[in-house]
Amino acid sequence: MGILKANGVDLSYDSFGNENDEVIILIAGLGTQMIRWTVPFCRILVARGFRVIRFDNRDAGCSTHFSHHRALDFNELEAALMSGKRPDIPYTLDDMSADAIGLLDALSIDRAHFVGRSMGGMIAQCAASEYPERGLSLTSMMSSSGNPALPQSAPDVMAMMTKPAPNPFEDEAGFLANSLSFAKRIAGTGYPFEADAHRALILEEVKRTYDPGSVGRQIAAIAVSGDRRPRLATLKVPVLVIHGVDDPLFVPACGEDTASAIPGAELMLVDGMGHDLPHQLYKVITDGIERTARRN
Repeated sequence: MGILKANGVDLSYDSFGNENDEVIILIAGLGTQMIRWTVPFCRILVARGFRVIRFDNRDAGCSTHFSHHRALDFNELEAALMSGKRPDIPYTLDDMSADAIGLLDALSIDRAHFVGRSMGGMIAQCAASEYPERGLSLTSMMSSSGNPALPQSAPDVMAMMTKPAPNPFEDEAGFLANSLSFAKRIAGTGYPFEADAHRALILEEVKRTYDPGSVGRQIAAIAVSGDRRPRLATLKVPVLVIHGVDDPLFVPACGEDTASAIPGAELMLVDGMGHDLPHQLYKVITDGIERTARRN
């Protein structure tokens, strides 16, 4: 792992594989760290002939945090958006996509295959549309187009995601119970929920950094990003949209809408998959990423 200055922030990253191979850059989701792209997942892609870069988004993991910014007030954010005003937020998804491009610049990488999950899918969409000369392909997983007419997340899921969690350094058991409950709720029905593996990953993230305000700041970045469909319509690279049939956070209609907005995009709906990436699906997902990359 290393840290590089990119787009005015420090970004923590990992690199796997041969530096002469085509690059896949993996972009993590809301409130999660690059280690959610597990080492076995990265190594499968390396074995397919790619160099793989994973990194912590700003406000996640060991990258720059914006903890100095005042705490987010969701009611205030909603009121500003409803009135057409610009909320007081520290950054947007476009800033986060510029981070990914800045990281490529810092690593002297001209072009890459963008792969993002959840919020990372939105960031990848922004990067592919705003920097068309830098993208080789796009894989958007368990994400959305920003279309305001799409169905919303299940109410209990949103409540679980936004309610304050216990401090892990004061109540580790309570923090783990809260985190595992949410992880199980958004998981798919097709594969066993492996609580021990989730617990280890959650604790590793806490060990790397703990910043309870970062999720709110990233939610705000999503909230102001608007409808990306006009931007998606400009994409000319091969695109794959992967979505779980059981996803309760971004329901399948979100993936369907994303694919329909992109000329020539392939939609891959995965039975039994929720808003997670169980190891049993690594092969089918990496098959899709590779197939899309080879279409370039």
